[in-house]
Amino acid sequence: MSEVKKIATRESYGNALVELGKEHEDVVVLDADLAAATKTGTFKKAFPKRHIDCGIAESNMMGVAAGIATTGKVPFASSFAMFAAGRAFEQVRNSIGYPKLNVKIGATHAGISVGEDGATHQCNEDIALMRTIPGMVVINPADDIEAKAAVKAAYEHVGPVYLRFGRLAVPVINDNVEYKFEIGKAVTLREGTDVTIIASGLPVSEALEAAQKLEEDGISAQVINMHTIKPLDEEAVVAAAAQTGKIVTVEEHSVIGGLGSAVCDVVAQKAPARVLKIGVNDVFGESGPAVQLVKKYGLDADSIYEKVKAFV
Repeated sequence: MSEVKKIATRESYGNALVELGKEHEDVVVLDADLAAATKTGTFKKAFPKRHIDCGIAESNMMGVAAGIATTGKVPFASSFAMFAAGRAFEQVRNSIGYPKLNVKIGATHAGISVGEDGATHQCNEDIALMRTIPGMVVINPADDIEAKAAVKAAYEHVGPVYLRFGRLAVPVINDNVEYKFEIGKAVTLREGTDVTIIASGLPVSEALEAAQKLEEDGISAQVINMHTIKPLDEEAVVAAAAQTGKIVTVEEHSVIGGLGSAVCDVVAQKAPARVLKIGVNDVFGESGPAVQLVKKYGLDADSIYEKVKAFV
């Protein structure tokens, strides 16, 4: 059996920007002295005149991106999620969100899988922050293919978009001819009748593996990849609630304010069902190897399997 191909979605971001730059001369990429880490350095090498290093000044970078957007160009402002969403929140809200400017935010190194950089850099709150901004689209791709498609879709969408990417290499799961990415439309990866697992980002591949283990125990688990947190695919949530009556959300993010909270909003209003939220509980992260942290915080396939089995 061949080894599963793994690619970090931050790598996908850099590669997608280069392809986008070849097709569209209005694409401008900004970075905050992190081009090597965010992988926008590949764009800088290909299009040096369309890459701007704003230095370690993320808040200012968002203002620069807003200004560039007013000229008709399409800026991609790039930094770690902790800085793009956390440090620069006011500028994203007031300079980009409020005037509804066509700025795309490429936030890399999100979640607990940042690993050794520790709690200060492991942003588990960014989705919660970004989904509170009116008009902001929030996308959390699961693999290389989806990340590239998300960057292209973000360019085509007129308005602010927050793109969330990871540091850790993750399995490629969407390498099939049927795959289609559309903002706000979930992708059903596996059918099931006993429980629905709705996952986003890094845990999607883990959820698929967990579903396989559940099947061996006679539990039929549907798996939905909810790559867009906002606008959420409410129809998919309502249908899942009706089909299985039990929903488990899995996210590499705080259980407060992220995918789980978004799904619960829909369930409470439109489709009463039991919901279990799996994610980072109300705690900070810690420094350590990424794979070990994913397991410790209960986001690996075995942990998801155990929690879903107990829930069902």
